[in-house]
Amino acid sequence: MKVRIPQEVISCSNFMKGQWTKGEAQVQDIFSPYNGEKIGEVSLPSVHQIKDAIHYAHEAQKEWARTPIKERSRILFNFRNILLRDLDKISHLKASESGKTFEEGKAGLMKGIEVLEFALSLQNMDIGGRMEVSRGVSCEYRRTPLGVVANITPFNFPAMVPLWTIPINLALGNAYVWKPSDKTPLTSIEIANSLREAGLPSGLFTIIHGGADSVNTIIEAPEVKAIGFVGSTSVAKLVYTKATSLGKRALCLGGAKNHIILLPDADPQLAGVGISDSFTGCAGQRCMAASVLLAVGGVDEHIQKIIHRASSLKLGQDMGAIITRSQRDFLIDSIGRAEQAGAKILLDGRHTPPPHGMEKGNWIGPTILDEVQPGSEAQSVELFGPVLSIIRCKDITEALHIQNSSVYGNACSVFTNSGALAERVILGSQAGMVGVNVGVPVPREPFSFGGVAASKFGHGDITGEHCLDFWSDMKKVTIKWEKQNDSNWMS
Repeated sequence: MKVRIPQEVISCSNFMKGQWTKGEAQVQDIFSPYNGEKIGEVSLPSVHQIKDAIHYAHEAQKEWARTPIKERSRILFNFRNILLRDLDKISHLKASESGKTFEEGKAGLMKGIEVLEFALSLQNMDIGGRMEVSRGVSCEYRRTPLGVVANITPFNFPAMVPLWTIPINLALGNAYVWKPSDKTPLTSIEIANSLREAGLPSGLFTIIHGGADSVNTIIEAPEVKAIGFVGSTSVAKLVYTKATSLGKRALCLGGAKNHIILLPDADPQLAGVGISDSFTGCAGQRCMAASVLLAVGGVDEHIQKIIHRASSLKLGQDMGAIITRSQRDFLIDSIGRAEQAGAKILLDGRHTPPPHGMEKGNWIGPTILDEVQPGSEAQSVELFGPVLSIIRCKDITEALHIQNSSVYGNACSVFTNSGALAERVILGSQAGMVGVNVGVPVPREPFSFGGVAASKFGHGDITGEHCLDFWSDMKKVTIKWEKQNDSNWMS
């Protein structure tokens, strides 16, 4: 389905104290990657407005913490139904501002709803526990909310990434502060309005727009107890360092350079589709995209399948646009530098014609580079676009060595029909998420999302069962009601 780009400029403000509030700072224009035209404008808040909104959230959270989890879950269930009702509307909006296709926008929103459904299950999970530890003495766990938490999310998934954390935190009893990407703020309108329609009390959900000034003010707010971040490694490290220096919890997901190991025994058709879709999906603008193909031995037939699949994609229909003109230009320059360094271009997307009527958009087609050298920019730097770099390897040992030499550790996949070789990659790769014959090894709920090395700063994962200890505290209670006739050290 063709993306419906807004015909009128959408005004976006900050959601504070349960209502839309115009920012007291400057107004920022929002442009669609599809055609380069202005589709929105967002008013940025002052420092005073941010502090006031967070303090209001802090006060509102006290009553929310006393609300039974089943009552919180009823509101989240309403939220789920509203998102499903407005699925197409939200998908078109998020695609128009992020450059995704409609289908990609819809798929991302559905993944976010999957996390929401996991949050709804918390009311039925044993998230506490009680045991008699001695005669007349019992100990128990009680999971308690932190208070106010904040999340800073990227442009490439304007709905999915925030939905990783919004429902879980609201279910746990926290108040939630969201700082969306300054490139894709419009989707936040639909999320906030959906939560308000669902019946969420005022102050428990706050949206603060802006850049570094807004982020710093949020982190420094004494009421904010935990910070989540998804974005580039350089900024993730800065956010983590600042937050933890103030004694706050921080879990910051950074960049990636994902490698796929292709072995000769792999199914050519399965590998061709899986690898092509991995590096071209979302125009390569996702932290789980395949960036480097480690081609072991005789796999030319497989590579031809990848080229055939990627070259058949139509811009604007099968593949979306790049977020900004400067990022598109960076990708074009990076391809040129790779060619100068000796890479052979098997598929060149630099001159792929844009969709009719969208010549001013930020377009680049799928590009495949062969004979890339380990350590080069094409192998080591996160380009964040539809560019696949092929490195020829003599064996699986060399392939694993190259993969493990990366500073990143988000994802690694292997395409093979050998269970033993697949297990070798699973055990030997430095990555938080590993796939076998899967180009994008994103775990499904309740399994959690998260990498290692320079792809993550902080302990634990941002979603799934492992996230609960990050977003909440576990209170330990020891109870004794009467004196026992006998005695021991617990008496």
